[in-house]
Amino acid sequence: MGFRSSLAGAAAAVLTAAALIALPGTAQAAGTLSCDIYANGGTPCVAAHSTTRALFGSYNGSLYQVRRWSDGATSNIGVLSAGGYANAAAQDSFCSGTYCTIVRIYDQTSRHNDLTIAPGGGANPTADQGANAAALPVSAGGHKVYGVYISAGNGYRNNATNGVATGSQPEGMYMVTEGTHVNNRCCFDYGNAETNNNDTGNGDMDAIYFGTLCWFSPCSGSNPKVMADLENGLFAGGNGSNTANTGRASAFVTAMTKNNGTSTYAIKDGDAQSGGLATRYNGGLPTQSGYKPMTKQGAIILGIGGDNSNGSVGSFFEGVMTSGYPSDATENSVQSNIVSVGYSKSVTFPVNGATYRLTNLASGKVLDAINCGTANGTRLDVWQSLGNTCQQWRFNSVGANKWTVTNVNAGKVLDAVNCGLALGTETDLWQSLGNTCQQWAVIPAGNGRYELVVENSGMVLDDQNCGTANGTRVQLWMWLNNTCQLWSIAA
Repeated sequence: MGFRSSLAGAAAAVLTAAALIALPGTAQAAGTLSCDIYANGGTPCVAAHSTTRALFGSYNGSLYQVRRWSDGATSNIGVLSAGGYANAAAQDSFCSGTYCTIVRIYDQTSRHNDLTIAPGGGANPTADQGANAAALPVSAGGHKVYGVYISAGNGYRNNATNGVATGSQPEGMYMVTEGTHVNNRCCFDYGNAETNNNDTGNGDMDAIYFGTLCWFSPCSGSNPKVMADLENGLFAGGNGSNTANTGRASAFVTAMTKNNGTSTYAIKDGDAQSGGLATRYNGGLPTQSGYKPMTKQGAIILGIGGDNSNGSVGSFFEGVMTSGYPSDATENSVQSNIVSVGYSKSVTFPVNGATYRLTNLASGKVLDAINCGTANGTRLDVWQSLGNTCQQWRFNSVGANKWTVTNVNAGKVLDAVNCGLALGTETDLWQSLGNTCQQWAVIPAGNGRYELVVENSGMVLDDQNCGTANGTRVQLWMWLNNTCQLWSIAA
């Protein structure tokens, strides 16, 4: 989606650290996984991406590639067995003592439609960043695995695909995502986009969007929604507005669309942990100029819009794109397979109500209220540890993977100044307002370090210019895969 009002630098978003125990699990039988089901229905996968599991019963290759910060070395992370789950232990071993970035997500089909870190585009000319490889630990099939944690400024793309629908050719697609890691910025997409990184007009995209951005008013309620990003609009159904699309905020969500290219599209969602699919729309393509017929270009994007609008946040575990318009029966069988995976997450840190000091990894200094200020608007910096309450912070849960962070001395909360969305937005203390500018996620990066991500913009708490001096200001910035944005959180 092209969203030209998106600011060029939003960054990360929210989630909490998770501790997971890998339990025994087995691969599923050949012929029963998502892409086997689509093939049996006559609409084979032309792209299949997942960092958690094989999507073909016979697949025994690499799922994704990580790059190590310490030396730039890369390692491919594969499955434990054919048709099985990701070998997260291989990632943990390779990244031990340092940190890793996901730099490639392999296509499991024979078409090699791999996703790599996205280049700049019309909305944001700067190339995106890859996701923190340790940020999204979950359990699938009884095994610890990692999803792709998209913060503002993260994104993946392939502009030179093979076999993906173009023009008015039909296609279907799904992704498994999270209902609790979303925002209202453009655009957390997976699917078909322009090949030149620009908004080239109506009908040139056909991607799944998931989030809370209401493009065509009215929208129904506050739940995140599956919508079709057909370029220059996030369509909840019909010509855009569709209050029957009430969305879904379950922990894990199956997001699904299909488009026959000439007359019809459909939107479905489901709880990826249980039950079937809900059809939110099934009917005619938009009547606005450019959508009948569609003019798809065939690139694949993840986590961004077609013109590299990258202010959105989201989670990605698996997704596919098909050749042809899948039947409802096929899609129902795919949902059953997804549910059988048993996606789950266990949150154990931080402890609700506990008090911590936050130490920046690059500077070795702690998050501090300047001059022990207690007034609204007191700015924040990093300072050598003084052992006082001006440098202590209490974490209180305000919902799934969301926390207020209260300065113990002042009794006021960590706040994004004026709810800013721009790179370099300052942080301060302010009375609690209950808004998303004061809600934070604690995201694991490995080795006992974390990102702190503000909910409204998805940007991360950052040591300005990687400064090491007492008094260096603390700001918000997109995730850059550096130690200036990592914090230890300890009593």
